Amino acid sequence: MLLWQITNRWQAAQRAALKPYGLTHVQFVLLAALTWLGTEVPITQKQLADHAATDPMMTSQVLRALEAAGYVERLPHPTDKRARALQVTTAGREVANRTVRVVEETDHRFFEPLGDLASPFTHSLQRLRNRGQLTRGA
Repeated sequence: MLLWQITNRWQAAQRAALKPYGLTHVQFVLLAALTWLGTEVPITQKQLADHAATDPMMTSQVLRALEAAGYVERLPHPTDKRARALQVTTAGREVANRTVRVVEETDHRFFEPLGDLASPFTHSLQRLRNRGQLTRGA
């Protein structure tokens, strides 16, 4: 219950920080992840969903919204005729770069009360995440 309560408060802080940019938190996550992945190789929707650990159907819906906003384009994939290659537009890259700073500042303020415990807390969360990756494949 405690983790649920903390998560809800953290998400509320992120929603408030992203509201002026017209982005939901999941839209931010997928746009930032796609921006970070770069353009060296074509990125598919499945690859993005795997990278962000998001549900593929939800990822598709969010990408449609990002595409409608002019932040993402879905282009023909150069080698896989069934897939689409995702590309961040110039406007998408600009909003991703601006909002990354806002989200990081919000995280800093939210977790600041942990002080020196922030790093061990982060490592503990990473251990739980990595354990979930192991059990999912089993």
